[in-house]
Amino acid sequence: MKTKKTGRLYKLLGSICLMFFTVTLYAQTRIAILDFELSDVTLAPNIPAEINRTAAIKGMLEAELQGAGYKIIEVGMEAQIKANSGFGYLFNHNDVAAELAHKAGADYVLVGRLHKPSYLFAYLMGHLIKTDTGGLIENYVVETKGGDKKLTHKAVEALASKIDYNLDKIYITPPPTKK
Repeated sequence: MKTKKTGRLYKLLGSICLMFFTVTLYAQTRIAILDFELSDVTLAPNIPAEINRTAAIKGMLEAELQGAGYKIIEVGMEAQIKANSGFGYLFNHNDVAAELAHKAGADYVLVGRLHKPSYLFAYLMGHLIKTDTGGLIENYVVETKGGDKKLTHKAVEALASKIDYNLDKIYITPPPTKK
């Protein structure tokens, strides 16, 4: 049999749970990921396959981080183009990238590059920047072998894990898949 005290206790516990859920829901870390740029210094640079591979990295990384619970903030292509004064500008100017993402409502921004010095390997590079201060949180480099989509995706998973390590520590790297 319910008493008035028990009923009030249940209401109080329900309110506390609702508050916790609401705070957790709205406390998601908001991260913007700018389009990755290709730095291909091989003898046959910027072939269509590498351009497509580079263009796919942002979407893969967004999917990994969003699946872990991060809120992905979109920065429009027009705004990125307007803020970018040339190749490598946003990658080398944390303050400009931070301001761009801060205006879009992000807490952090990742500015990335695919650096390809060889046909055998490439590096996913990224700068994680706090948008309210423009301060660099971390500089990442992840090596990937060849241009295979599966290997690129594994490199993106490794990058997501490194980003998460500096932020919320909620990302779980997927187990290896069998052929």
